[in-house]
Amino acid sequence: MEKNSSKTQEPHFPGVPGGSDQSVQRRVTPDDIERLGPMEIERRSFEIISEEASGRIPDDERAMIIKRVIHTSADFDYLDNLCFSEGAVGYALDALRKGAWIITDTNMALSGINKPSLKKAGCEAFCFMADEDVAQKARELGVTRASVCVDKAAACAHPLIYAVGNAPTALIRLYELIQDGKIRPELIIGVPVGFVNVVQSKELIMQTGIPYIVARGRKGGSNVAACICNALLYMLDGSRD
Repeated sequence: MEKNSSKTQEPHFPGVPGGSDQSVQRRVTPDDIERLGPMEIERRSFEIISEEASGRIPDDERAMIIKRVIHTSADFDYLDNLCFSEGAVGYALDALRKGAWIITDTNMALSGINKPSLKKAGCEAFCFMADEDVAQKARELGVTRASVCVDKAAACAHPLIYAVGNAPTALIRLYELIQDGKIRPELIIGVPVGFVNVVQSKELIMQTGIPYIVARGRKGGSNVAACICNALLYMLDGSRD
């Protein structure tokens, strides 16, 4: 019988020479730790992201959103799959300046939105997923609560940014109501993660004519949705440039 090898696999160390794509060919010591303050950690993270992106981050208003998504996920695939409709960032910032509400499809995304920056912008954020009327209607119709949340949002007489990080059914319902002329968000953030209808729902949103920020493919998540919301809010108040 073959014995398990006792040899440990060499770890990776982003920010250390040879640490991004290759294993560091030596044992780590405490001297390898970068001694940084809280905000210095974020600054250093963005330096590493810029270095490893090798000039692939566009030098325009999309840059900070892309960097923050990579910072949140440690996933450089977003350099290729994070898509922006023409002028999407500008439309989003204008909407926030006018006090747009941010609607999320999960309470996790809602929790991740920076509340001081939200308040400074004069905006509010909501998630209807836990509302009893939403749960009841979803049971009656045999549909997901996420899709019913879109119906509830459509009844809001207020400019909306809709941020979806979990439920492709929310994007599908958004598409349906947009086609019917019943909702027209200022921006759709379409970054649900998963396998069933995730890819298709994102592609549908990109065909609506509504400004969008979409992570094409299967990747995304509530943390990514919140991160994009925060990036827009930080751009608005200049608090985390």
